[in-house]
Amino acid sequence: MDVMIYIWLGALIVFGIFEAISVGLTSIWFALGSFTALIAAMLKGPLWLQIVLFIVVSAVTLIFTRPLAKKYINSRRVATNADRVFTLTGVVKEDIDNVLAKGVVAVDGKDWSARSLTGEPIPAGTRVRTKKIDGVKLIVVPAGNGEDAEALS
Repeated sequence: MDVMIYIWLGALIVFGIFEAISVGLTSIWFALGSFTALIAAMLKGPLWLQIVLFIVVSAVTLIFTRPLAKKYINSRRVATNADRVFTLTGVVKEDIDNVLAKGVVAVDGKDWSARSLTGEPIPAGTRVRTKKIDGVKLIVVPAGNGEDAEALS
């Protein structure tokens, strides 16, 4: 029996196991590519054809199904009140200094502990935009002058 049959079968199994563990449609495309190459190997197709089939089938299925999968897989994400801070501009009330682990930002009338995304200190009075939430701390960057976000502080 051709050694490539075992290689493609092994790849199919590995990608299948990884897909089963991750449950996020992360490697199913490569499993399909491996399956196609396995069939080509069983039909005594040349190695170059097996490799081309693997690449083409994996790429085509990835390109055409990934956007649909992303749309429906995470469609149950529920927005929280905390998500609102990403749409608003805040104002630094207490200087933000990551080294000293201090800083407070007012957003939407609420005070939040804050840290700088870049690690640079941000002085009080600076308008900021939230980039991440880490626990109960906002991770912020100074807002640009052209920002048209709603400012509530």
